[in-house]
Amino acid sequence: MNKFEQFPDYQVPGVQHHDFSPYESNGGSIVAIAGEDFAVIAADTRLSSGYNIHTRTQNKLFKLSENSVLGSTGCWSDTLSLTGLLKVRMQMYEHTHLKVMSTDALAQMLSITMYNRRFFPYYVSNILAGVDKDGKGVVYSYDPIGHCERATYRAGGTAGPLLQPVLDNQIGYKNQNLSEDELPKLSIERAVAVAFDTFISAAERDIYTGDSVIINIITKDEIKSQELPLRKD
Repeated sequence: MNKFEQFPDYQVPGVQHHDFSPYESNGGSIVAIAGEDFAVIAADTRLSSGYNIHTRTQNKLFKLSENSVLGSTGCWSDTLSLTGLLKVRMQMYEHTHLKVMSTDALAQMLSITMYNRRFFPYYVSNILAGVDKDGKGVVYSYDPIGHCERATYRAGGTAGPLLQPVLDNQIGYKNQNLSEDELPKLSIERAVAVAFDTFISAAERDIYTGDSVIINIITKDEIKSQELPLRKD
């Protein structure tokens, strides 16, 4: 059996080899909760790369219409590219059909837009929250190539695996042995409190989540925003 000697790569003095990666994770986390006639979506404001913090005040929630907000984290350049494209397409839709795109239609358009880039995906974690045409709160979550799932609550971003179990317990009431009649009705105040508590927990465990959290409360009439502090280190 012939054996071939493995020669190392030739090294040229003074020449350095740099690996190129088109993606960069800038961190961040998102939580969205849908109620009977409202939706709450929250995201932290830390934008970082590795151990470097670029800014502590970056809003990652994008208001796309009067009743829908997109939370997007991951590669920040991809986030800006995607949200910019969505706003252009929503404006084209409004000029063509003379009406504002509904939250359900926006969710489908976002799915198609991401699937069009399936061979070179946007490196982002997206969660869309809003109120549908019937006035009910909705939450849509996505994978990198546009698969869309409608849910009652969802967490995403770098701390998503830490946040989702908290939502499963506090909003989905899993592992609490409660019957359907015993489940309390979800209010806006409780949804905001749970969203804030999950970010407090995430900031203790994830270095890419922190500084502060911006919470948007979406109803059929308006979108309210509030900012609450998180740990800075």
